[in-house]
Amino acid sequence: MDAGITLSGVHFGVQGKAILHGLDLSLREARIGIIGRNGSGKTTLLRVMAGLVTPMAGTVRVAGLDPAQDRKAMLGAIGILFQNPDHQIIFPTVEEELSFGLRQMGQSAPEAHAAVATLLEAEGRAHWAKALVSSLSQGQKQWLCLMAVLLMRPATLLLDEPFAALDLPTQSRLTRRLAGLPQRLITISHDPQAVMAADRVIWLEAGRVAADGPPAEVLPAFRAEMDRIGECDADTDLGH
Repeated sequence: MDAGITLSGVHFGVQGKAILHGLDLSLREARIGIIGRNGSGKTTLLRVMAGLVTPMAGTVRVAGLDPAQDRKAMLGAIGILFQNPDHQIIFPTVEEELSFGLRQMGQSAPEAHAAVATLLEAEGRAHWAKALVSSLSQGQKQWLCLMAVLLMRPATLLLDEPFAALDLPTQSRLTRRLAGLPQRLITISHDPQAVMAADRVIWLEAGRVAADGPPAEVLPAFRAEMDRIGECDADTDLGH
């Protein structure tokens, strides 16, 4: 594994509302789960780690580099799989979508085309090359996004609720595929089931670390707290 991701005193907020509060994390394990309720700061943390947003205070280092300052280096360091593939896909055809990251990394059009053709052939999807992305199912779009990321050979994959929009058979297929990858996987979810196989689970609550350790320790505590909250009429107040 590479040097991983380090956050030191990371704060982030939007329009005066604090979302992350002084996070200190060293992420080096092969399989890491980050769990929490909606609004706990999970997706914001992912965006900070990927360099998509810059912390208001503190530092983020990915393999020793600032992800927000060196975007080209991050192409080979971090890949992201978002919950909704439609938020990630840019191009109209499968071939164009798969080629884009390779072109960004400096490959020529023929080189990228050859790499995409080799991938599609290996995946039994050579006939997909000219297919319109709009013709794909949700699960097929998620596969497309994953393959586009893997073509760039990142050391770490950030997975934002990767199973949320998929049916059970597709979830099962994606789970098997992810389990076999050599990359470090950091899976962000509100569902304990999604991170049960992780080496380490971090429970984020209101932008702070509520617990950090093996899933056998963190997940029962998380479930108990979610059950406690669920027994209360905690959603009567209007949001702010």
